[in-house]
Amino acid sequence: MTTPRITKAVFPVAGMGTRFLPATKANPKEMLPVVDKPLIQYAAEEAISAGITHLVFVTSSAKRAIEDHFDKNYELEAELKARDKRALLKLVQDILPKGVSCTYIRQPEALGLGHAVLCARPVIGNDPFAVILADDLIDDGEKGCIEQMCRQFTTHGCSLLGVEEVERSETDKYGIIKAEPMGERLYEARSIVEKPAPDKAPSTLAVVGRYVLTPRIFHFLENLGAGAGGEIQLTDAIAGLMGEEKVLGYEFEGRRYDCGSKLGYLQATVEYALKHPELKDPFKAYLSQHCITR
Repeated sequence: MTTPRITKAVFPVAGMGTRFLPATKANPKEMLPVVDKPLIQYAAEEAISAGITHLVFVTSSAKRAIEDHFDKNYELEAELKARDKRALLKLVQDILPKGVSCTYIRQPEALGLGHAVLCARPVIGNDPFAVILADDLIDDGEKGCIEQMCRQFTTHGCSLLGVEEVERSETDKYGIIKAEPMGERLYEARSIVEKPAPDKAPSTLAVVGRYVLTPRIFHFLENLGAGAGGEIQLTDAIAGLMGEEKVLGYEFEGRRYDCGSKLGYLQATVEYALKHPELKDPFKAYLSQHCITR
């Protein structure tokens, strides 16, 4: 039996972004720019580079800017064309490539990541799919994180969790898996627990914002009660899924920036600026001078 290709990705973007207030009072946190692109565009580009053609955004009433970003802006395009700013025009028109579609679904209540994923069920149907959290910006060189995971799905045909080693003192910020090594960068997950205290964590393998899931996950999501924080936890549904299907942890190649935190966001901005073709040399010179004078 041929393993189906992953063509759909869910982007849970309904969160309030309280850690970045007041910047996120009227602007979605996913629209915060890292140099000259918003976080959500980096996430969408990662999905598209993996061959995903249907982007499913689970939003709230305060996130219209995300819809506008991926929509056409005829007035702006006409102005750029009239001024013969062809490079900028192409930049705007290429935000959403041809052949890629978007669906926007409202999450009516802030009931957590698991609930956000469940909201996408009418669009996902019985297909395997990816979940991408834009807060986790992954600088992955040539092969994007989701592309790596989709290739693993083609080989193994089961759900995968993007994982990385974290400091034991940090386990209470993540879902943590107990797992057995089964190959290069691969682990078979035996159990998963949401945000365990460092002395209770089964390992230091943390699940970060990348998932490839089979549609069976919806069965567990719709039958869950409230978990940690009074929310429907995706972690709890994955724990149930492990009882029926194999679930793998995949230690992706690339560096993750936690852009849900101010420090991680600043680190990403500096690192991406140092790679930007127009900015890298003058920005590096500025940093060097700044370090000397301070």
